[in-house]
Amino acid sequence: MILSISAVLLFGVASLFAIRAKSTSFGAALVVFLFGFYAAATGAAGPIDQVMASLAHSLAQMRT
Repeated sequence: MILSISAVLLFGVASLFAIRAKSTSFGAALVVFLFGFYAAATGAAGPIDQVMASLAHSLAQMRT
């Protein structure tokens, strides 16, 4: 039986472990970068961008 795991899932789990372990090595930074790179290439990129734009807009409105 062949098990196929997407790169997004693999790097997401590795990023979670790096953040939980408070690892600050070059390897941890590379894992988080690659997770972001692969997540941007999925269908999740649009909704993530919308959420971040909405948060930025909300923060800007709080300052006025």
